[in-house]
Amino acid sequence: LREGLEGTPWLILPEPQQHSNPSWFGFLISVEPDAPFTRNDLSKYLEAHKIQTRNLFAGNLLKHPAFDRMRESGCGYRVVGDLSGTDFIMNNTLWIGVYPGMTDEMLRYMIDTVKEFVAQYSK
Repeated sequence: LREGLEGTPWLILPEPQQHSNPSWFGFLISVEPDAPFTRNDLSKYLEAHKIQTRNLFAGNLLKHPAFDRMRESGCGYRVVGDLSGTDFIMNNTLWIGVYPGMTDEMLRYMIDTVKEFVAQYSK
């Protein structure tokens, strides 16, 4: 997926860390903030084409309902920095599920579908 989607406008693709050998269970895609579409637009398109997506769990946990009472009281947590990275992930990032049994045909379909979606916005 990474190879096939490399260079696709407005998408940020995952980069394995140096000296790592990840076993991907999901393929992370982030939509750049200046893209003419949102993460939700991309997700709806993929889901309509039988490609399941999930939002990345977490993002800014302080904005989750579990923190409602803590936010109200201002107790039980601390914040370091402005959390702009977690906000970005919460609003712009999704997963596409992957597993070792995926065929080249399945991967090609996913790549082609993502590119078809993005192409609608290209000039």
